[in-house]
Formats: sequence, C-alpha cells, structure tokens
Amino acid sequence: MKSRNHSLIVDPSKQTEQRRRKEEMMKTSMSLAFIISILTLKPTLSSSSSSSSSSSIKDEYSKILQVTDGHPNSIAELIRDGQLFHTETQFRSFIRTYKKEYKTREEYLYRLGVFAKNVMRALEHQSMDPTAVHGVTPFSDLTEEEFEVSFTGLIRRGGGDGGGEGLGERKDVSGLPEDFDWREKGAVTEVKMQGVCGSCWAFSTTGAVEGANFIATGKLISLSEQQLVDCDHKCDAVEKDACDNGWHGGLMTNAYKYLMEEAGGLEDQDSYPYTGKSGECRFDPGKIAVRVANFTTIPLDEDQIAANLVHRGPLAVGINAVFMQTYIGGVSCPLVCWKKRVNHGVLLVGYGAKGFSILRLGNQPYWIVKNSWGKNWGENGYYRICRGHGSCGVNTMVSAVAATSS
Repeated sequence: MKSRNHSLIVDPSKQTEQRRRKEEMMKTSMSLAFIISILTLKPTLSSSSSSSSSSSIKDEYSKILQVTDGHPNSIAELIRDGQLFHTETQFRSFIRTYKKEYKTREEYLYRLGVFAKNVMRALEHQSMDPTAVHGVTPFSDLTEEEFEVSFTGLIRRGGGDGGGEGLGERKDVSGLPEDFDWREKGAVTEVKMQGVCGSCWAFSTTGAVEGANFIATGKLISLSEQQLVDCDHKCDAVEKDACDNGWHGGLMTNAYKYLMEEAGGLEDQDSYPYTGKSGECRFDPGKIAVRVANFTTIPLDEDQIAANLVHRGPLAVGINAVFMQTYIGGVSCPLVCWKKRVNHGVLLVGYGAKGFSILRLGNQPYWIVKNSWGKNWGENGYYRICRGHGSCGVNTMVSAVAATSS
C-alpha cells in the first residue's frame, strides 16, 4: 500500500481554526489566573487558599531555605513554633491533589523542605521563562537530581550534546501551513505515563512509530514501550557505551536499529503491556503489530524540522527538561537553557504560529510536544516550547521513522 502522506496533509478547516482560537483563549485565561496565583505565592492547588500576604509566605520559605539541607528536626521546630503555617497548608493541598504518601514523619518533613525550595525555584523559572507559567506540579516534592533520574532517561552523546547535524535529505520548506497538528489528523495516541522510570526514550520511539504506522496504513495502534524496556540493548555505532538499558535510559535511534535489525517490529500495548520497570524479555515475533522500514536524523534547521514533521509524521526529539519540572502551561521560551544538557525524549506532534504571551504581549511561534508524564502534567500532558530559537536543545536530536504498509 502506498503512503497516505499527501492525502492526510490538508490546510486546517474553518471549524478547526475556530476550535483552536477558542482553546487559545481558554489557555490564556487559565494562564493569567496561574500567574496571579504564583506571583502572590498562594496555593494553586486548592480553593481554600490562604488569605495571608505573599511577604509572610516568602518569609516562611526563606526560613526553610536557611535550614541546613532541609533537616527534618529543624523544620519540625519551625512547625512547632508556628512559623510554617502557610507553607504547610500549601504542602497539604499538594499532597491531597496528587495523592502523595510519606511513610514516616521524617520523610514528610524532608519533602516539605524540598517542596518549599521548589516553589522558590518555580518563581525563578517564571522570571527566566516569562512566556510560560511555572508553579506547583506533580514533581514539586522531588529534588532536581531525583526528578532527572526518575522521570527523564535520554542518554547524552558527544559530551552531552545532542545527535549533531542530521543526515536526512533537506525538504522544501515553501508552502508549509502556518499551523499544523498531527493530533487533528488522528496520528497520535493518548498521553501515556512512564512512571518513576527512565524510559522516556521508549515512549518517544513508540510515539514516532505509531505516527509512521498511521501514515502508512491509516490505522492508529498503541505500541509497546515495555518491549523496548525489556528487550532492547542496542548500542550506538560510534559511541559504544551509549546503549539502551531499560529504565536506566536509552536512545531513540538505537531503538529503531533494534526494531529493524533484531526484533523485526513492535508488539502492541495489549499484548505486551507497560509495567514501569525492567523485566525479562517476553517478546513474541508472532505478535508483531508494526514493522519499521527505515529511519533518519533531521537537520538542525527548525524550518527543516517543520517540513519533516509535516511530510514524515511525528518526530522523536531530545530536550533539556530542566524547566519542565515546574511547567504548568503556556509557551516556554527560557532566556537561558543549556542545549548540551539534552536529557529527555519526547514526541514532536505539531507547531503553531501564534502562541499568546501574557507577559510579553505578543505572538510566539511554538512546537507542540507530547510528553510521557500523564495528563495531570502541563497542558493535559503536552508541552509548548518556542520555535525558531533552538530552545533547550529541541533541535539537536531529532529523528523520523517510516513503517511498512503491510
């Protein structure tokens, strides 16, 4: 069967455009409410927000930051003396919202200290990334190090750089639509949850293959990340120590090679469900749902990335996730975000031209990124990052894959 690529790529209809504008207005209203909440440092997670002034809450956070390494005994003394009333109220709201559980009092106090530091860090991110909204997220009780180990997992190559200049052929960038979204064309599965596991690379891989299979066959099939986590140990051809290693991390390009050279394809999610941890390989070649034909890396030029996205399907990309821990919504365009710290695999599904910026009062072109942290994070599981600036290394590790039509 021939690729249905050209028949699927159509200009957005008026109805789609109206829906997009309505969604933008809703997001703008929500973002404004979030910014007001963040700037006053009131809880963003509960309707029972404290009526105390922001200065008193800032004072409480400052006291926690002065405690050596957030020592539980010192924090307990502050609580006993009634000096952390508002902070603990906000933390309890966080616990209820995200159904957190801590086994001991010591763990509770330690996480309270981490939470307070992350609220201050969210404020720092807000000042460095004013086109987005940062605040309390499901990861607000994790240190930076814990977050990176548990929820990213992309292996760094070349001393931390991305994949380098892509090898794929250059596409004609003329005539590209102003806005494009593979979700509207049915090529993207629901947002998934990788859990406390460094398996982002597997989700990025399956997302790209799912899209490629849709383009080749017109069928959207949710594919198995667990097969990759359990069975794929492929290493990079140049950097021999850059190997796929389950929940310890991997590379999307390695995974493509595994599918082409070893497994022959991917099982679907139902036949090989996700567990969130590495296990014994249970791959059954008789249950292959999709086969990979080939893959290519994409040039660093973001116009080329857009053209490849439109013509090839959703793209696997690497990104520096440092600002994603505190991200709530909006178009993220950090003033400083180290491109050589690419550590998280995600899926590029579309782009837009007019991402409204509340603080800069203007339009900001952006990429639409599907993440693997569930729908309770970001914009229903999605991340928008500014387009045209190589922000957070989004253009440094990009690859496209093609599936067979039979």
